[in-house]
Amino acid sequence: MEVIKLVMDNANTHTSVVIYEVFASVEAITITKNLDIDHTPKHGSWLNMVESELSVLVRLCLN
Repeated sequence: MEVIKLVMDNANTHTSVVIYEVFASVEAITITKNLDIDHTPKHGSWLNMVESELSVLVRLCLN
């Protein structure tokens, strides 16, 4: 069995429930069994660093 690892933020649409809304029940069960979902922390100092870096890149590259 091949497992797909997903790393996602904590948006309300990033749950396995959405898979059941899109696919038929049997197919959704098969898909969710093959998923390993990890959510990023909601708070953390690393997040502030990433947001700061992205802000600098946006200002420098997208003007």
